[in-house]
Amino acid sequence: MRKGSRKAKLVIMTVCVALAGWMALRAMATGAEKGVYEQLRLFSDVLNLVQDHYVEEVDSQKLIYGAISGMLRELDPHSSFLRPEDYKELEIETKGKFGGIGIEITIRNGVLTVVAPLEGTPADKAGIQANDQIIRIDGAPTQEMSLMEAVQKMRGPKGTKVKLTIMREGQRKPLEFELTRDIISVQSVRTRYLEKGYGYVRISSFQSGTGRDLRKVLEKLETEEKPLQGLILDLRNNPGGLLDQAVAVADEFLDSGLIVYTGGRRENQQMRFEATKNAVPHAYPIVVLVNGGSASASEIVAGALQDHRRAVVMGEPTFGKGSVQTVIPLNDGSAVRLTTALYYTPSGRSIQAKGITPDIVVKRVVPNPENGNEEVTRRLREKDLPRHMEAPSEGSEEQDKSAPEMQSTETEKWLEADNQVRHALELLKSYRIMAETRYK
Repeated sequence: MRKGSRKAKLVIMTVCVALAGWMALRAMATGAEKGVYEQLRLFSDVLNLVQDHYVEEVDSQKLIYGAISGMLRELDPHSSFLRPEDYKELEIETKGKFGGIGIEITIRNGVLTVVAPLEGTPADKAGIQANDQIIRIDGAPTQEMSLMEAVQKMRGPKGTKVKLTIMREGQRKPLEFELTRDIISVQSVRTRYLEKGYGYVRISSFQSGTGRDLRKVLEKLETEEKPLQGLILDLRNNPGGLLDQAVAVADEFLDSGLIVYTGGRRENQQMRFEATKNAVPHAYPIVVLVNGGSASASEIVAGALQDHRRAVVMGEPTFGKGSVQTVIPLNDGSAVRLTTALYYTPSGRSIQAKGITPDIVVKRVVPNPENGNEEVTRRLREKDLPRHMEAPSEGSEEQDKSAPEMQSTETEKWLEADNQVRHALELLKSYRIMAETRYK
């Protein structure tokens, strides 16, 4: 045996003995895990066999990392081992910038599944959809691939390519997508005006600073569209993100009461997050849009606002990821991403594998210009008719109106192509009309 190999073996043995000793002491202390010591001995024996008899010399760190990955994979689809390079990428991702194709994935029923493409990314532009099943990455089957291995394969420098083979409901044959990686810089919060008095806020993910950015766009909307009479909060295809940011977003629309609570085996996993009174009230009705790509943190926000009757949730049932993962750094720069709790809405609902059911179900109708779908047919207006009469000129104000008119036309086209946003706006407008209705 070579000197390097003996040294590696010694290190592994030391780790195993230390682990075995700790586990043995713990088992003795509790009197409930006497079999763990024997199981660790089994692990150590197999490790020795591989070191001594495998056909080629193996890297000890690779073996240990692989064993830990396999151990965590047995728990649930979201627990995983993060090698040092994976952990660094995770830290970068939560800050909103990384290299890849812009896709959130999970493992559902043993199949690598798309939660949602991130808006404006290569995956989104290529037409990757929520619930697509990724069966191959660059020709490699994903059946035995861990979540982190799949993420690692799809990440890469800007300009490089990756090929995905996808099974999609309603398609008989697999679909092939060749995507060019880009720097994914996620703008978490976006806004736009719909029409006078009605605003739209899109949150595409919950990352560091999402709560702060939401407050800024709300302040802008409420100042420029004063008085704001209704808001659409769009959480569709939002795969989630940081728990504290989901709490911050829900807190922005609630003045008191429970937002979410978590339940786990240990006392420090029992957490409750309460709303606090806002300095600036947002006194207008809200419609929250969700779909099958709304997961985790999105479901926390939608569930909290729904339970408190603060908003009407509209769209399609959400993804159903109701578990909390804690990232625990380790001494060598790696980390463990471990499911430590389940979260519950204020009324005590678990969302795990169930999701949020909308108050009003509105399925998305995808426009199809080729078959003359009326969803994309722009409605005829007086100004579109030949030889139509122009409105009386109002002097210098005509030039000032040109920019809002262009924006209005663009918004109209967007609304015609998105039936869910259109329904949400109609609901907000009807709410105001109904509120003014006299019954006697």
